[in-house]
Amino acid sequence: MVANKMWLSLPKDFRKQLIANVYCTNCSGPVTITDFIIVDHPVGVMLDCRCGNCISKVARVVEMDE
Repeated sequence: MVANKMWLSLPKDFRKQLIANVYCTNCSGPVTITDFIIVDHPVGVMLDCRCGNCISKVARVVEMDE
């Protein structure tokens, strides 16, 4: 719940940019993610997700100022 509140505190345009720019090692480049969940991470939040191209598991950590 805390992670979701932190995620929603980011501007909507910035969240869209983060979703559209996650590195996939299988595709060797940035991809748009799908099926993501937001989880707590020691430095902020983490998007636990799938690559929109190859469906490999990927993640993105978003550092948050406290």
